[in-house]
Amino acid sequence: MPHRSVSYQAAPVHLALDQRFYRPVTAASFPDHKLRFRNDRAAASVGLDGLDDQAWIEHFGKFTALPDNIETPLALCYHGHQFGHYNPDLGDGRGFLFAQMCSSDGRILDLGTKGSGQTPFSRTADGRLTLKGAVREILATEMLEALGVNTSRTLSVIETGEALQRNDEPSPTRAAVLVRLSHSHIRIGSFQRLSFLDDREGLEMLVRHTARHYFADQLQADGDLEALVPAFLRAVASAVAATAGAWLAAGFVHGVLNTDNFNVTGESFDYGPWRFLPHFDPGFTAAYFDQTSRYAYGRQADASMWAMCRLADCFMAFCDKQTLEEQLHDFYPQMETALAAGLARRLGVVPTHDLKAGQELCRQFFNAARASEAGFDQLLHDFWGGSQRRGNYPEDVIAGFADCLSSFTPASNADHVFFTRKTALSMTIDEVEAIWEPIAASDDWSALHQKITALREMGAALKV
Repeated sequence: MPHRSVSYQAAPVHLALDQRFYRPVTAASFPDHKLRFRNDRAAASVGLDGLDDQAWIEHFGKFTALPDNIETPLALCYHGHQFGHYNPDLGDGRGFLFAQMCSSDGRILDLGTKGSGQTPFSRTADGRLTLKGAVREILATEMLEALGVNTSRTLSVIETGEALQRNDEPSPTRAAVLVRLSHSHIRIGSFQRLSFLDDREGLEMLVRHTARHYFADQLQADGDLEALVPAFLRAVASAVAATAGAWLAAGFVHGVLNTDNFNVTGESFDYGPWRFLPHFDPGFTAAYFDQTSRYAYGRQADASMWAMCRLADCFMAFCDKQTLEEQLHDFYPQMETALAAGLARRLGVVPTHDLKAGQELCRQFFNAARASEAGFDQLLHDFWGGSQRRGNYPEDVIAGFADCLSSFTPASNADHVFFTRKTALSMTIDEVEAIWEPIAASDDWSALHQKITALREMGAALKV
């Protein structure tokens, strides 16, 4: 289905905050600008799909300001806990907020960059992004969007003609600048920084700003602060819980769930060492440097809850501890509800509103996934709409799951032709490397384009 374009409408609301929250910066000048990826589907949601390639490069490679928008890019200020240790030396080190617009659904969406040059927060880093890193981010966002996860979208990738030195891939390696379309770039770490600096006024300003522009349907931004803060914490926790459950249903491992990587709208973003499960393994870890598996697949809900507790810490100046803790009591039930809904979506059945029934579906699925040792995506694919490929699995392994699934109603799209194929669409690390190899060797982008087409077909098939 084509995506309806809307008229471009600038909404640079972040400028309502003062320079305690950002630093004006200048984008890097690049020796070359080769447009490698433009996401017209995402661009249509904010009225930018009508740009020709020259204008696209001018705005998203050279960063000429969009009309009536942010004139000078803003590197955002934040702190964060990294692998459990507080780090006050963070902030946008290779990116910035470039523009904000109203989307087709009325939300305010940001254009943020990755690899756009050094900022006051870069320290010794070069502020650049490898082309391979950009390709990986395209694949992560396209897969997650197809699976129904609340994610940023990769809008643009432009190769810049620079050669970079990196320790984790063969060097010199090609460079790129990426632009993502996101529902806010305000992080838990944004609040942590203000709390660390004992800036009560700044905390209040950011709470009201975020409530006004991102939770207007739930919160009274200008109301009594003692009432607003608990309600705000509860709203953020609900959004993050939903995303954590969706990650698990997607078989996704973010890799770096530090508090500066949690968007307060719950939108998943900033994809570095991510992975999708090849098969069910609670201890599967994405980042080679995560030596204790702190952010393993099966620990992501706990990591998300821990991050929410750190956000609650920031509000101790406004509320007592008990009141704040009460706002987080529903986190795990909400996460489990989102997980069950995500699995139901991937299985082609109607999600249940019964928490216990949803929990039983999850339990039986994960039992079957562990016992069968099947590919995570393949098992979901084989049981799409019921149990059409039940015979592919030993009966004693699959019986509990298949019987549980039979109690659910098939979705309206349960007979979709996409799921008649025998092999599931997946995104293992080997597949990612296979897509990158021809790009690196001969500048052949066909495998990437074919994968994106397939992912979008799957996304359309999964929609109920």
